[in-house]
Amino acid sequence: MLAVTERAVTSHVGTPDAAAESRRDPFVLDVRSLSRRAGTMTETHRTVTTPAKIGGEMIAIPENSEVDLDLRLESVTEGVLVTGTVCGETAGQCARCLEPVDGTVSIFLTELFAYPDSETEQTTDADDVYRIVDDRLDLEQAIIDAVADELPMSPLCADDCPGLCQVCGIRLAIAEPGHAHDIIDPRWAKLADKFPAAEESGETSSGEEPGAGS
Repeated sequence: MLAVTERAVTSHVGTPDAAAESRRDPFVLDVRSLSRRAGTMTETHRTVTTPAKIGGEMIAIPENSEVDLDLRLESVTEGVLVTGTVCGETAGQCARCLEPVDGTVSIFLTELFAYPDSETEQTTDADDVYRIVDDRLDLEQAIIDAVADELPMSPLCADDCPGLCQVCGIRLAIAEPGHAHDIIDPRWAKLADKFPAAEESGETSSGEEPGAGS
């Protein structure tokens, strides 16, 4: 077995052309060194910068964030098998109280990228297999799919987050104990608006003090 190890960082990748390509397409890997010989293996350890957000609406790896790739690329009969980890910092907001939520996502990839004209490439629908094009494979969609599966759709700042008050919007986690609002039935709201002064002063509808006039 022939093993080749590649160690690279986005800002220091081989030739100037390779560095420019890495910045433009950070998840594209050149597999020419594998020479389509089954059993040939190469490893890549690099840090790239995401060109766009990766994740869902509530939480994701933000755009222009660093993502660490620690991968092994192995040539097999039908293509290149990619295995390894992808890690990045996440940012978002709590689905209940909307406070910022951050963390780290780490996924393990196991994906086959089919060689052109291989049986896998010819017999599998385009949406069901990743492909090698011009001796390059693009990990971006595989990473997007894996991160989306790993991150929660409704992240929480805490499992017991009580959320927001539905009336005033204050975070219930920081509200005073027993926080509540007196809700007036809308059918009686107009009457309450007409008589607040009388109710507060204790006057009768005739303007006399209670008990006066005797």
